[in-house]
Formats: sequence, structure tokens, C-alpha cells
Amino acid sequence: MRALIMAGGFGTRLRPLTTHVPKPMVPMGNVPIMEHTVRLLHRHGFTDLQALLYFLPETITGHFGDGGRLGVTLRYLTPTADLGTAGAVKFAVGTPAESVLVISGDVLTDFDLAAAVAFHRERRAEATMVLTRVQHPLPYGIVITAEAGRITRFLEKPGWGEVFSDTINTGIYILEPSVFDAIPPHREYDFGKELFPALLAEGRRLYGHVAEGYWRDVGDLTEYRLAHLDLLQGRLRAEIPGRRQPGTAHRIWLDDFAQVNSAAALTGGVIVGRGARVEAGARIADSVIGPGAIVEEGAEVTGSVLWEAARVGPGAVLKEAIVGRGATVRAKAFLAEGVAVGDFSKIGESSALKANVKVWPYKEVEDGATLAVSLVWGERWSRALFGRYGVTGLANIEVSPEFASKLGGAVGASLGKRRAVITSRDHHKTSRMINRALMAGLLSVGVDVHDLGVAPIPVVRYQIPALGLAGGSHVRKSPYDRELLDIKFFDARGLDLAPEREKAVERLFFREDFYRAPTDETGVLSFPHAGTDRYCDGLLRTVDREVVRRAQLRIVLDYAFGPASAIFPAILGELGVEVISLNAYLDETRIAKTTDEFRRSLDQLSNIVRTLGADLGVLLDTGGEKVFLVDEKGEILPGDLALALMALLVMRTQPPGTVVVPITASQVMDRLAEEHGFRLLRSRGSPRSLAEAALGAGVALVGEELGGFIFPAFQPAFDAMAAVVELLEMMARLEVRLHTLVRAVPESHVTRGEVPCPNEEKGGVMRRLLAATKGQAVELVEGVRIRMGEEWVAAIPDPDRACFHVVGESADRERARALVEELKERITAWRREGA
Repeated sequence: MRALIMAGGFGTRLRPLTTHVPKPMVPMGNVPIMEHTVRLLHRHGFTDLQALLYFLPETITGHFGDGGRLGVTLRYLTPTADLGTAGAVKFAVGTPAESVLVISGDVLTDFDLAAAVAFHRERRAEATMVLTRVQHPLPYGIVITAEAGRITRFLEKPGWGEVFSDTINTGIYILEPSVFDAIPPHREYDFGKELFPALLAEGRRLYGHVAEGYWRDVGDLTEYRLAHLDLLQGRLRAEIPGRRQPGTAHRIWLDDFAQVNSAAALTGGVIVGRGARVEAGARIADSVIGPGAIVEEGAEVTGSVLWEAARVGPGAVLKEAIVGRGATVRAKAFLAEGVAVGDFSKIGESSALKANVKVWPYKEVEDGATLAVSLVWGERWSRALFGRYGVTGLANIEVSPEFASKLGGAVGASLGKRRAVITSRDHHKTSRMINRALMAGLLSVGVDVHDLGVAPIPVVRYQIPALGLAGGSHVRKSPYDRELLDIKFFDARGLDLAPEREKAVERLFFREDFYRAPTDETGVLSFPHAGTDRYCDGLLRTVDREVVRRAQLRIVLDYAFGPASAIFPAILGELGVEVISLNAYLDETRIAKTTDEFRRSLDQLSNIVRTLGADLGVLLDTGGEKVFLVDEKGEILPGDLALALMALLVMRTQPPGTVVVPITASQVMDRLAEEHGFRLLRSRGSPRSLAEAALGAGVALVGEELGGFIFPAFQPAFDAMAAVVELLEMMARLEVRLHTLVRAVPESHVTRGEVPCPNEEKGGVMRRLLAATKGQAVELVEGVRIRMGEEWVAAIPDPDRACFHVVGESADRERARALVEELKERITAWRREGA
């Protein structure tokens, strides 16, 4: 059996270390990562090796040659185009006559590959994935296997709601020749996204071998440093150059010609590379000193990695830092946690680099200078920028003007020059400041900006496709927390960015080397004036005005101090609706609401509707996306009931089509759809997922239990104003009010709860839950939903917080509560058992 090493990685998230070196050649314990892979293959009997190269291939070929010094035969290939993972392997091996093992050249592992091959042969598999279990499964492909190891479900890079196990694909595959017939030649084709799902769908023999041992994807600077710590502490079985020093409790290796002064102190695990020098008084702990590197007198190096020929001056202090090849840290400099210094850079005497600062190759920091970013910012943005509500952080601390400008540059760079976007904000002064910084970043990379100013979010979304723009943004104070600020980004259709677009922005943001436009190519800033008129005209075209006018409806409308108060009155006036307006002015101190404040607003609305005898009470959220309803009797409609009523009105006024709801929506929705000849589709509950579902053919309504409604005939996004207009038209057309419609909704009880769970334990809990419900009716649209006749219960991992949402439904209220409590207790028990 031959082995193919995938060695084309750029190592983007390892920059600035990988600016001049491909990721497989990044040193790990003074040995390139790929050399550890070659030695592992040789140890398990693989000697016929091929390597697929792409970025800086001569660096790899120059180091390994023909592989003879490592006891293998090594041949190289470089694809002429981006063929994807499976396509590149097909390019390399064609249609082989023997089995092929595929392994990445830039991950660290000590798996028993021979055992994986034996498993593959015993099962007579066509393809075997080598699997492992991790605490954070989101970046990887998640796998479920049956008892004999046959793969029953596979999902590439899921969101938290889709995590159904902590067992992941490690990128090591054993493939039979027959598999290569399924890979189309000369075009991009991916293992995780295309080949394995196709094999699974065809019922072919796809197996997963859960390997014992160490595995880590060295994907970013933090993982790189932690992998070194694992190596030093013996968790990774790998060859370390040099000799381990006897007579000490510490794990110390010295390579040939290394010099360590007797007055220096080495503690924990330390590797001192070939020809390196450690001078008197230096203190080194849990660190790797590269070949030819020098640590001068009195320097302190802790939890750090020095590359070849790096130099640390007298009295300098390094705390969990990485210093690149030939870089110099001069006397008394201080490098804080997470600092990375690129090749041949110079850090001045008595200078200070704050946490997570990155210095690019050949740069120089002057003596006594302080290079700083916020420590909070560094921690907050160390792995991912985007969450459920876009980019969220502490206003003017995490989301500062400097941060927003850099983010704007990254977003603009992901779009390309001479594209145009629209920006907007709420009416808070901090949002105005951050929006201006964001615009500056977009302009700096050559993107034109149309600034709409203060506007409801649905109005902004509507402008993007209407004007043919590349995307847009909205800056707002969080409606849920007064200290937080959200920056929401939209694509060319006005939808929230897709996960792959978010990842592209994150890569550019963390690389920090994106294009900046020359002076005469910076973007153009303009201020459109017809934006709200365009939205109003578009919305009114979707409604029969005369039907609504004839109904002479009277409503109480709480604008929640939001910008819809400047737009919606004109629309309702055109429809002849009498409106009693509440809080119809902008107040930046009232944007966010606590739960109690929100409840008081609904109670006030209820009392006014009842007192005035209005036909309907409506509370908008500040951004104009969500709507909360009070019926003509003053009854506050819970989210599940409001969704059912809206769907019922649609089903009675429109021809049969599709209604889309989240996986946690009541089964009442199924009954209503069946009665009216509609199709009910359940989706993941994120705004992006629901909006994508709205683009499907024949979709009449998309709704959720938290006040969000989409009427795709107008636009595929939550829009409170559109929802109210459609609701009024349907009530007028049927000559009905909501309270009288409630009796047409079957009674059922949905209970919701939460149970704490750290993110690193969520995958294990999901695996245990799936095992415990084997053989039952289980849905994996989002989280795990278990159906038991007319009852069901679901566990859904929160994408941002360390908890599970547990939801249950039954015809009996107490039974619904019991279902939720039972599952919460099981989740807690699995956590205690070390799921």
C-alpha cells in the first residue's frame, strides 16, 4: 500500500510564521511537521510515498530530497489548478491498482496506522476514515458509526445546532481503487463535502476507525504553541532531536553542539537545538530553543518557541511567545502571551509587545516602544469573529473604532475592488462612531460605500438586491445587553453572510495583510436619499390596499423608540389604518430591554388595546425585525400561538404551498398544514437558515416562535413592518380578529428550558444522547429531536453560550415539563460521567 501526503497548505492562520514557509515545514520540536508524518509512515511500514505540493514546493523538496535519509522513497506532484482534496488525490494517483492511504502533512499524530489498515481490511471497506474524539468538533467533519464501525452519518464542519457527536474525521483515509472511479477527473471535488456524502448515499462500504493516541490540527498560533507543550510533556510520541539529559526530574533534550551555561536554569520540558547557546542566568521553562538560537544572560523564556537563529537579549522576558527565524528580541524587551514575531524582525530594547500582537517579517519595533492591542480584544477575537448576531462585543472596548476599521477592510477585501455596499446603523452615538470606522475600512480597500444612516434593518436588506450591491452592514446596540454592540453583515441578496463567507472574512482579518488601495483608487462615499421610499413602494405593491382600507382597522402600535417610527406611519396611512402610536420617537437610552422591561411594554400595550377596543396590538423590536402581538381582547399572544395564528391566516388566504418553521416549533403546525393541504418544512432556527429556506419554490411563510416572520413574496428576511402589513390584509380579507381565530388552533403545550454545558463537552453529550435514543424516531435537523407519538423532546446546543436548550411538547402541560426536566437531568448526568 502506498501513502499520499497532502502538503499544499498555506498555513494562513499561522501567519506571520508561514509568510515564507509552507505549513508542513513549520518546525515542531525543531523538526518540520511533515517530517514527523514521514517518520510515522515509515514506522508503520509505509515506504512508497508521494507528496502533493502547492505553496513554496521547493522548500519541501529541498529538505526531503528523494526521502532516502528517512528510509522511504518520496516523489512529488504539484496540481496545475485547485482540484479540491479528492480531486487532487485523483490527480496524483489516477486509477491505482492498490489501496492508498491519504494523510495530511500538517497535522500532528502518533496513531497506529497499521492498526487502521488492519481494520480497513477486516471490514472489507471501500473507504475508511480514521476518526478521533475532540472537545471542540465545530471545525471538523462529524461522524456517527454503527457498532461494527460502518458510517451512518457524516456532516462536514457543522454549526453547534448540527453537532451530533464529538467523533471527528482526522483527514486520514484508506481508499480502495474502486473509490477513485467515483471522483470526477480534472475538476474541483472534495472528500468531506462531496465524495463521502455520495458514497454514504449510495450505501457503499464506508467505515470509520476510532484511533487511539494523539492527534492535533495545528491550525493557528495557539494550537501551535499548545502542541509544543504536548510534545514536551510526552503526550505526543515523536522523535526529538538530541539526547535527553539524565540525572534530572525535568525533561531536557540537548542536540549536538548545544551549549547551556551551568548557571542557567532549565525546568519542565525544554529542547535546546543543534548549536544553540543558553547563557548564564537565563531561565527557560517548557520551551523549545531552535538550532543556532541564542538566549543571553538573565533572559527569561517561558512556554515559548524560538525558531532557528533567533536571539533573545539580556534580561528580555518571553511569556508564551513565538519568535521566528533569525528574529532578534533585544535586551529587557517584554513579549506577552500569544505574541508572534515574524522572521528577521527586530524587537527594540526595553520595548513591550502586549498580548496577541503579531509582528510581520523584517519589521522593526523601536527601543522603548509599546506595541499594543486591547488584552480583552486579543482574547475575544482569538478564534472566531462571527456569532449568532454577526460580530458582537463590548462597545468601544472589544468593538472599538480600530477594530471596526480593520474589520471593514477585511470585509471589503473579501469582496474585491470597485464593488459597492450599503452601510447603516441604529440611532445610538456609539453605533454612529463604529459605523464611520467601518466605512473607513471599506473605503480603504477600494470599496464604494452608500451610507443609509439610521434605518431599520429590513429596509437596509431590501436596498441591497434592489440596487445590485455586493452586500451591506448594520451597526446596532444589542437589544439584549446594554454593554454589547453588534455589527451585522449581509450578502448580495440581503441575507446574513453564509458561514463560508464569514470564515473568509475571519481569515483576512487575522492575516492582517489584505490589499490597501492606492490614493486614487480608494472607495467613494455617498448618501442615498431614496432608500426608504423604495422600500415603502415595494412593500405597498405586495398588498391589496382597498381590501385593508375597507376593513377600517384600528391598531395600537409600540415602535419601541426605533427608526421604524419614521417610515411605517406613511405605509399604514396609505392603507387607511387608524393607529394609536406609542414610543414613536428615537431614544438611544431605550434601545436595549431587560426581560422585565419587555414584559412591562407588552402589559402596557395589552391594557391600552383593551381600554380603547382596538382590533390589534403590535410591539416592534427596535431594529424592526421582530413583531409581538396582542389580540383584540388584550390577550398577549405567546410566540408559539402567534406563529400558529399567522400560519393559519396564510393557509386560509393563499393557495397551498410550503410553510417553514424551526425544528422546535409545535406539532400544532403539522396538524394545521395537513388540514389545509400545505407542506410543513422544519429548518434550523438560525436567521440565516430560515432566510435560505424562504428562497425555496412555493414558500408562502417562514416563521419562528420568537416574533420573526418572513413573507418571501416581499423579501427573504425577518421584517416586522411587512409582517404587520400582511397580517392586516389577511385579517381584512377574512373579516376576522385574532382572538376569534384562537379556537381553531389545537391545544398543545411546549415547555422550554436550559441546562449548563461547557462547549468542549457538547459533542460528547450529543454522542451519548444519540446512543441512548438508538432505535427511536430521531431528527437531526438541529441538535437532536426525539419523537414519541404526539410528544417530543429536543436538545439543541447554543451556538454562543455554554448551555443546551431543551424543548418538549405534550398535550398535557405537566408532561411537557417532565420531558424537559428528564432530559436536562440526563445531560447533567452525562457531563458528570465525563461524556
